[in-house]
Amino acid sequence: MFWFLLIAMVVVVAAVTLAVVGGGDSEVLPEVAPEQLVDPLPASRPVDRADIEALRLPVTARGYRMADVDDVLGRLAAELAERDARIAELQAALGGGRGGHDPSSGPSLRKDEGQ
Repeated sequence: MFWFLLIAMVVVVAAVTLAVVGGGDSEVLPEVAPEQLVDPLPASRPVDRADIEALRLPVTARGYRMADVDDVLGRLAAELAERDARIAELQAALGGGRGGHDPSSGPSLRKDEGQ
């Protein structure tokens, strides 16, 4: 029984050694291309809710790729800043937006307040 276990152990060690060290010119595992962001946010139009819901960031061994996350967050921040500026511009054009109407400054445009 001892000789059988010794021979089995030598065969296993030899097989593992050949698998690790040798193998010829062929690679054991082919090189895999890194996963890239499949559907980035559209550059030709503003981002909408469906774009954000459909967005899937590629996962790496230690989480998400920082470059992809930074790109998405930068784009979203720019979109939000642009929309905030547009909202502020429209509110300024309307004289302060909702709730900014001073009743003493003239007639109200709302039907229920002017009667």
